[in-house]
Amino acid sequence: MSTDAVSATMTAQRPLWLSLTWTVPFALLWTWLIIALPALPESGFPALGVRLMTHGLIALGLWLCLENTELAPAQRRATWLALMVPFTLWAAVTWTAAINGAFGAGASPLPLLPAAILLPVIVGAPVLLSSKRIGQLLDAMPTTWIIALQLYRIFGSQWLAYWLRGLLPGLWALPAGTGDVLTGLLAVPAAMALATGTADGRKAGIFWNVFGLADLAVAITLGMIMSPGPLQLIIPDGPSMALDRFPNVLTPAFVVPCSILLHLLSLRQLRRRSETV
Repeated sequence: MSTDAVSATMTAQRPLWLSLTWTVPFALLWTWLIIALPALPESGFPALGVRLMTHGLIALGLWLCLENTELAPAQRRATWLALMVPFTLWAAVTWTAAINGAFGAGASPLPLLPAAILLPVIVGAPVLLSSKRIGQLLDAMPTTWIIALQLYRIFGSQWLAYWLRGLLPGLWALPAGTGDVLTGLLAVPAAMALATGTADGRKAGIFWNVFGLADLAVAITLGMIMSPGPLQLIIPDGPSMALDRFPNVLTPAFVVPCSILLHLLSLRQLRRRSETV
């Protein structure tokens, strides 16, 4: 029995809303910890833990899916390395640059943070959306995996916590934080609905991806026009934007473009599955 079939059976046994019973208190607990223990997120350890966990899940998921393809063992290894080596180097370079303050305002004549957000998408999207080998990989991968992986978006509640503490302007933190939390919370029921294999389930997956991309588009746009630098158009009243320092800068510099690419991969996978039905 396939992974999607097992998920569909589980979905039929319990209402989808029950999948939120543990994600909601988890998001609330994380928000409370940020408010009660400011040193926790500022230490960078939670960011490191989430990145390593997500990185490991992506590496494991790729390998498991490659084993379900018709590729020879040597081709599987080559494909896995061709994807994971650049992905790991990208994460390492971004992390090093963030620690050394390379994304800070005034650190460079050019705005490096917008480049860190947009360049990986500009370079990576055409490859991921046109590669035949990536298509084979997506065909072997359960449609639920890419969506459920973005459960990590509930950690965006930290922006709401920073707003409550007076560290971020509400004009940015409220839409960005709320959108992230909703995207993360809805990832589980969207994946479970998709696992049913119905047309409505596929629509739920597409809607979730579009919603997640819209959330990122709003956050990126507001962040650029509100952050100090040549692109600033809005000077917020109260606290200024403080997303260019480690560890917070890792979210726009790495997590945001990574999430965009995951959304695009999910949409390509859903389109491919609909063409074969």
